[in-house]
Amino acid sequence: MAESCGTTNLAEAEQYLAFRLNEIRNAMVYGIRPTRTFQQAAIKYLDDNRHKKSLKRYIYAFNRAIPHIGHLRLDRIHNDTLAKYRQSRRSDGVTAGTINKELSCIRRILNLAARVWRHDNGMSWLDAPPLIEMEQGLVRNPYPLSWEEQDQLFRELPAHLQRIALYKVNTGCRKQEVCQLRWNWEVQVPELGTSVFILPSNDQFQTKNSQERVVVLNSIARRVIDEQRGKHPEFVFTYKGRPTKSILNSGWKLARNRAGLPNVRVHDLRHTFGHRLRAAGVSFEDRQDLLGHKSDRITTHYSAPDIVRLIEAAEKVCERRANTVLRIAAPTNLPQFENQTKTVQEGRS
Repeated sequence: MAESCGTTNLAEAEQYLAFRLNEIRNAMVYGIRPTRTFQQAAIKYLDDNRHKKSLKRYIYAFNRAIPHIGHLRLDRIHNDTLAKYRQSRRSDGVTAGTINKELSCIRRILNLAARVWRHDNGMSWLDAPPLIEMEQGLVRNPYPLSWEEQDQLFRELPAHLQRIALYKVNTGCRKQEVCQLRWNWEVQVPELGTSVFILPSNDQFQTKNSQERVVVLNSIARRVIDEQRGKHPEFVFTYKGRPTKSILNSGWKLARNRAGLPNVRVHDLRHTFGHRLRAAGVSFEDRQDLLGHKSDRITTHYSAPDIVRLIEAAEKVCERRANTVLRIAAPTNLPQFENQTKTVQEGRS
């Protein structure tokens, strides 16, 4: 089995070779477990999982954890040695939820090291995974918009974000399902005189639950799509001739502040769609299909009557019904969190 020494310096390479030979001898003869650092484990995970759609999330998490724990042996990683990493991420202003997503990536590495990965002598990389506690903090509840709040926000949005927001609040699509939306995903349904979008799950794009998803268009979403035709040969939503890469940008943040809704997230548009479907009496099964939730049903195999039923259900959110949105107010002494998502560095530390 070949292995890189990780250096082009001859003296360093010879030193590493002597270390590895001694390590292999100790493992084979005395049953001593070879040591591996968290950085070595992270690199192995990335090499083994190049095909996974979650790879970017792991790269993002590793880039933030490795400066603090990358040099540590796997058996030295536990709650105490993660304290500086936690404090650093809190200082960055990220929420407990974001820290917990990164901690779940770290826990995944430690679980694999203990239960799956093996050295040449058959010993696992780690004797047993440690118990890593999740970060405690405020949980941001969904915030479905009232019609008045929607009007306030949309009036302040730049034109390209306004079209995207209008599409999201009428389809319930997730951020990447909008930003990555392509014209070649549009499928005509001639017998109904309309079309739908089928979001794939392949090398080009993957939905959150790795299942193909059908997106039906009510009359408002249809109008938005028709207004976008001819603007770009590949992508539906663009800005200055280029595909839209982000919705949560300065334009969104300034607009929500001007509208007096400083904590409304882009994802709340999806919650708004779901809330309005439920308020309109749309069945649970149809809400699942319209929102693209994972289901045991084969949700891409629809007949024309199925499409009609879903379009009629989606059309119900176009009607401005008088409905009260009851919210549970958070204690006034709790801080208000701003989303501070940063650009993911897709490098390997």
